[in-house]
Amino acid sequence: MTHPLNEDIREPQVRLIGEDGEQLGIMSSEEALQIALERDLDLVMISPAAKPPVCKIMDYGKFRFEQAKREKEAKKNQHVIEVKEIRMSPSIGENDFLVKLRSGQKFLAEGDRLKVTVRFRGREMAHTDLGRQLLERYAEECAEIAKVDKGAKLEGRLMTEFLSPKAQTPPKKQPKQEKAKETN
Repeated sequence: MTHPLNEDIREPQVRLIGEDGEQLGIMSSEEALQIALERDLDLVMISPAAKPPVCKIMDYGKFRFEQAKREKEAKKNQHVIEVKEIRMSPSIGENDFLVKLRSGQKFLAEGDRLKVTVRFRGREMAHTDLGRQLLERYAEECAEIAKVDKGAKLEGRLMTEFLSPKAQTPPKKQPKQEKAKETN
């Protein structure tokens, strides 16, 4: 967001705030600009919607640098949630199912959403109920760490279900063990 500063401020009267945050009162924008120039700082309009508009005396370059630094820090701390996909067929073997289950649970533990897909080929389309049972079993196995966002839905030859991780609860604090009293 860009703020009008110095000569760009065209308002006849402004409310001036000093660099320390103290109110200097309502005055003409020329007077406010003169005070800012005497202090070797910039006059920045921080609230143009107020009556009269609020201007502050500050080092604008330093302000922009600190603002960019805060935005960069906030961006670094945010976690982007991805949607990971697990694909299976209705005739999947037990061990293959367990491998897919473990990888899906790992994705959920990392905080990502999960899209579980069952692909039907040829005559398998006659047995979509097997795919639905497979997706229901997958959701039951992940019930401790995930909740179902969207249940099993058939779209063309694919049946999909969306899972998202449950809100993480902080681990319970372990009770401190009492120190054994030594007897001499």
